Amino acid sequence: MDEDGLQDSAILLMSLGEEEAAEVFKHLSPKEVQRLGETIAKMKVIPRERVESVLERFTADASDQSMLVNDTDEYVKSVLRKALGEDKANLLIDRILQGGDVSGIESLKWMDPASVAELLRNEHPQIIAAIIVHLEFDQAAEVLKHFTERQRHEVMIRVATLDGIQPSALKDLNEVLSKVLAGGDKLRKASLGGVKTAAEIINLMGSTVEGPMLDYIRQIDPDLAQKIMDNMFTFDDLMKIDDRGIQTLLKEVQTESLIIALKGASPELREKIFSNMSSRAAETLREDLESRGPVRLSEVEAEQKELLKIVRRLADEGQIILATGGDDGFI
Repeated sequence: MDEDGLQDSAILLMSLGEEEAAEVFKHLSPKEVQRLGETIAKMKVIPRERVESVLERFTADASDQSMLVNDTDEYVKSVLRKALGEDKANLLIDRILQGGDVSGIESLKWMDPASVAELLRNEHPQIIAAIIVHLEFDQAAEVLKHFTERQRHEVMIRVATLDGIQPSALKDLNEVLSKVLAGGDKLRKASLGGVKTAAEIINLMGSTVEGPMLDYIRQIDPDLAQKIMDNMFTFDDLMKIDDRGIQTLLKEVQTESLIIALKGASPELREKIFSNMSSRAAETLREDLESRGPVRLSEVEAEQKELLKIVRRLADEGQIILATGGDDGFI
């Protein structure tokens, strides 16, 4: 959801009142709750016209709702497979339709990364890997940062080589988390983990962690390390996005975030960004970059991660194409 969509959603929730808004929040994911909460906190004054516009649009949309399909599960499966292909769709389908099967793990999504890491710290790397592949990639990356370097490496190798999760493994996770997992022997094998999952998590861990981790994996299994690298998309890989894709990306990025992210960019990448802006906007951005003093590396990496999240969302929506590994590889 873009910034305007978040603001409209926040306005609608505030218009509902505390009790009704609380009921809506119960049906949202932890990340959605966090983003909407942050947006509501920032909105101090809202023009009456904006509120009326949001409410009118919601009323119109709500009045048009009806039961469109008889079997929503099958509809989701069919649409996702047509849009994303069999492999990507199956991963999403498992996460969407199997939610009740991993209720114990779902509770971890509401915990801060340090607490999750503390809970898992003394478990076997295979158990940790089986748990973190159920988390959002950015939360998994933050959890791993709280482990020792060796433990991170051991866990990531198992994430990359994880070939689904059998029902018996889910029962083991139940013992680890002291939660009751639904489904028993009827649970389906979950298509989680693998090279792409490992690449997504490593992408979000920062360069200081990324290098040593890939070096370790390369020592253990060079082919596996190369497969992971082929599926990674780094900030420098923005050079591989065509001009139309860059222009689409720039519409989604806040200027302040772009300035900080570009502090750590190569001259070639900066020029690519400038060339896809109007001459006036490019000149203003150049001046802002030059006048901005030193920025902490952690801040630069954080903004680059946020920008890459936008890139991946746009790629998932089909608005841009990401090339990874070689020029002929696409995700």
